[in-house]
Amino acid sequence: MPPTVRDIASLMQSIAPLSYAEPWDKVGLLVGDAARTLTGPVLLTIDLTEAVMAEAVAMKASVIIAYHPPIFEPLARITDATPRQRIILRAAEHHIAIYSPHTALDAIPGGVCDWLCEGISGSTTPGKINGDIRALTPHPQQPVSQQCKVVTFVQAREVEQVRAALATAGAGIIGNYQVCSFSSEGEGTFLGSDATNPAVGSAGQLEHVRECRLEMVCSKASVALAIETLRRFHPYEEPAIDVYDLKPQPIRNAGAGRRLVLDKPATVLELAQRLKTHIKRDRTRYSLAWPTEPNRLITRVGVVPGSGSELSRTAREEGCEVFVTGEMKHHEIMGAIHAGMSIVLGGHTNTERGYLPRLADRLREKMPTTTFAVSTADKDPLEAA
Repeated sequence: MPPTVRDIASLMQSIAPLSYAEPWDKVGLLVGDAARTLTGPVLLTIDLTEAVMAEAVAMKASVIIAYHPPIFEPLARITDATPRQRIILRAAEHHIAIYSPHTALDAIPGGVCDWLCEGISGSTTPGKINGDIRALTPHPQQPVSQQCKVVTFVQAREVEQVRAALATAGAGIIGNYQVCSFSSEGEGTFLGSDATNPAVGSAGQLEHVRECRLEMVCSKASVALAIETLRRFHPYEEPAIDVYDLKPQPIRNAGAGRRLVLDKPATVLELAQRLKTHIKRDRTRYSLAWPTEPNRLITRVGVVPGSGSELSRTAREEGCEVFVTGEMKHHEIMGAIHAGMSIVLGGHTNTERGYLPRLADRLREKMPTTTFAVSTADKDPLEAA
């Protein structure tokens, strides 16, 4: 079967899962019919400008993968009144789907952020970083089946019955494993009133019973059924049941930004030169937090493609001596250098655009019968005088 728009969206999500995107971001398939068959190439761009849209129309593209979402704020109408509206209108007129990965592509291992770290670290081998990296804000990952934990207490001879019952209700799933649980022995006590009919001991008497604590993970959607099932198969008249919410588990090498610890110390100027070479620009800009020590060697670098000011404070708190990003406002720069952290700036889209050929290669490898092209009309909106 010929590939469809859905196939492109699924492939992109296998590379950059949308769960990695920031909550505020507008990612995924933004325009188009997922079921439409591809009749032309897929065009990759950072910004979907009118020039890029004209390029896509000329090559009869079926899909545009636009790193920056062309639909971000709500659109009240789609006419030819503004460039943004015209872009969406032209895409619809020519049946060109638009997909945006944005911050999901930044956050993944091997994504835009890691690509930027390669050059800053001095590596000349694609995919290799000369240093240790971790996310400035690790991505929280929580499988649906591990959203909470159900705990109960039962005598050892009844543990298997209760465990099996909870498993049938959806508890105890960890990855490809089922009936996962943990049990530990201890002593439970209870004092039943005259109205009770305890399964162990007598009413009106304080009882000490050897019991097992049984715990199993569970999804929030399944927890109500799990509790109902537990009560049905538990031998006690009033079983003790605890339900705990579980926190997501942070992924060290995925998430927003990177903290790069260089294998070999370097000066800020050296880092600025490396960045300039990596992003293939005529210049980068930098600001020293210690202007009287231009040759000071540093090892800890905060790295964020695009506009990274929101993570500059996190980078300082993580001990970064230098912060490398695309752009920052004047007062954000001053705040950073006053806090003792130097700044290197490469330009917003300049710190992103160089990743597109690598993404195109990954897409071609997975879908070799489809043509993937990097836009030649896409460029930095700022010109050097």
